[in-house]
Amino acid sequence: MTTATNDTPVALITGASRGLGLEIAHAYARQGLRLILTARGEADLERAARELRTQTNVLALACDVGQPECAGQLVEAGRQRFGRVDVLINNASELGPSPLPELEHLPVETLLDIVRTNVAGPLRLIQRVLPLMRTQDSGLIVNVTSDAGVQAYPTWGGYGASKAALEHLSRVLAAELEGTGVRVYVVDPGDMDTAMHRAAEPGVDLSHLPGPATVAPFFVRLLDEQAPFGRFEAQRLLAGAALS
Repeated sequence: MTTATNDTPVALITGASRGLGLEIAHAYARQGLRLILTARGEADLERAARELRTQTNVLALACDVGQPECAGQLVEAGRQRFGRVDVLINNASELGPSPLPELEHLPVETLLDIVRTNVAGPLRLIQRVLPLMRTQDSGLIVNVTSDAGVQAYPTWGGYGASKAALEHLSRVLAAELEGTGVRVYVVDPGDMDTAMHRAAEPGVDLSHLPGPATVAPFFVRLLDEQAPFGRFEAQRLLAGAALS
């Protein structure tokens, strides 16, 4: 395990028990970052944490980012353990029912559940970590999105609407934080062979798609404050295209 100091960066990653979140956690652990990990499933999260503790210092706390109390619990536990949060990866997402229904049949209550996880949850975490990042005069906030937030795919309306909202929230946040040292990015990882994608399209063969491990290195590149990604407002970052 890499020896950590009080200045060693700390990353908070949601949806970290599997898929892209877990692969980002492994990639960051290899870079020596300390980790705050969360997901809804306690058993899967603890299994992931055990793997990662062979590489770095890990705090794992199971909670649902769609619930109001989760953000405060996570950030306060991280502050007490590490004294800082340098990176926030808002990766956890709610898809909705499987198979995905058309909007005509999507219960409004279900849409509200999706928005609670995909929009309100990230914002609550952002509001909690920003005081720490402002004190440090630096920070990285990455909101994971989807092409469903910009393209009109039948049956993807609830999930896509939430990602469109997250993207615009991110654009406004970036404008508000300009000059503070806190960087804000939206990253579309592209189509991947993940459990969530398989739930969205049950029975469809996704084996030709890349796994999340192929995309995780892009999130490592974002750690570099000098990375040539330009102003947030100028582009929406496509992880797969940037790595090709």
